[in-house]
Amino acid sequence: MPATLTFDDLKSRVADGSVDTVLACLVDMQGRLMGKRFHAVNFIETSFEETHCCNYLLATDLEMATPDGYASTNWQSGYGDYVMKPDLGTIRLFPWLEGTAMVLCDILDHHTHQAVPHSPRAILKKQIARLEELGFDAMMATELEFFLFEQSYDDIRKAGFRDLQPISGYNEDYHILQTTKEEEVMRPIRNHLYAAGIPIENSKGEAETGQEELNIRYAAALDCADHHSIAKHAVKEIAWQHGRAATFLPKWDHNKVGSSSHVHQSLWKDGKPAFFDSSDDLGMSDLMRHYMAGLIAFAPDYTYFLAPYVNSYKRFSKGTFAPTKTVWSVDNRTAGFRLCGDGTKGVRVECRIGGSDLNPYLAQAVMLAAGIKGIEGQMELAPATTGDIYEDTKAADIPQTLRSATENLRGSTFLREAFGDDVVNHYTRAAEWEQEEFDRVVTDWEIARGFERA
Repeated sequence: MPATLTFDDLKSRVADGSVDTVLACLVDMQGRLMGKRFHAVNFIETSFEETHCCNYLLATDLEMATPDGYASTNWQSGYGDYVMKPDLGTIRLFPWLEGTAMVLCDILDHHTHQAVPHSPRAILKKQIARLEELGFDAMMATELEFFLFEQSYDDIRKAGFRDLQPISGYNEDYHILQTTKEEEVMRPIRNHLYAAGIPIENSKGEAETGQEELNIRYAAALDCADHHSIAKHAVKEIAWQHGRAATFLPKWDHNKVGSSSHVHQSLWKDGKPAFFDSSDDLGMSDLMRHYMAGLIAFAPDYTYFLAPYVNSYKRFSKGTFAPTKTVWSVDNRTAGFRLCGDGTKGVRVECRIGGSDLNPYLAQAVMLAAGIKGIEGQMELAPATTGDIYEDTKAADIPQTLRSATENLRGSTFLREAFGDDVVNHYTRAAEWEQEEFDRVVTDWEIARGFERA
């Protein structure tokens, strides 16, 4: 597989004219790539050291509005600059864009040049460092689910996001014939991302009309998050290039199955899987049991980071393969946490709570923090749950609304210890704003239901 480019590789490609544009990108609170397009010569001569951006980029909503209530960024302080520090280990080509390379940037305080604590990449790096102090490395993988539509983004927007037509007419889960019809979009997605150094494993049809899944090989936690964000961005751009639209909205139609982003995770020590114990019936080490106990115990605290919008919670519905309970089970897709690869060195835990709209840096960071808490406290893992977990009245519920998840986030001692008050307060405000914006809007459902009959 093509690897990322070294800085010298980039210089050579700029010199021979094969690269003329460098995208310097940060990852915002929503997990999107934001930044600047540099003339490649300027980048390799000066801007590879640093560039700048407005600090509102880590305090906006999906619409790029500037909500009040953020301590770090506000009108009173004048919206100053952050430093974008290119991580030269992340340089790669964007083969679907002619003559273009990109680099991910870390976000630093303009005055101190220290990492901005609420930057998603910094939040994940902090938890990785905590884990390394314990002697472990985190290996993770995410699954990206999304819908493809017949129309383009512009056509859908101009039509008021109505009469959406998925690219297929029937459930295409594992369906080779139907997915063959979609190869115009999916084949370049796989091949371009692979050429960009993203270890793509496969794509497949998912369990709904027009629904796709893209799977990326497991990697070190930070690489996994980088791969996820770049892949999500690429899916949208490549779909657009082919006159189609792709959405990662978890629930675009109440009659359709939603889109998730399952996160697989395991810990390694000295290059070997630390979750595996051959003497255990399921192959689970004590370390894994402690980790999973923390993961499950604190799931209500961190659900916001797996489901950050009002729409995210429309996905949690029984009988749709989206979980509703914070329990674990062995290879059971009705559980919030599924044990995969039991009895083998590939034993791992899959968190099934997260939606397709999650920010991978934040989602991975909160789960690592919960796992670390479980290890440090040697927390005991409850027995596995069996059967149809949707009907298990004794199992704890996943928070069912953004409002509930926000209150759990606000009051979480665990997250405040792991991330700090400033970070928790920052994301609590983001959650509040999302709810405030939704609460003031009159929906089509309300009008249709009550216009005549109320």
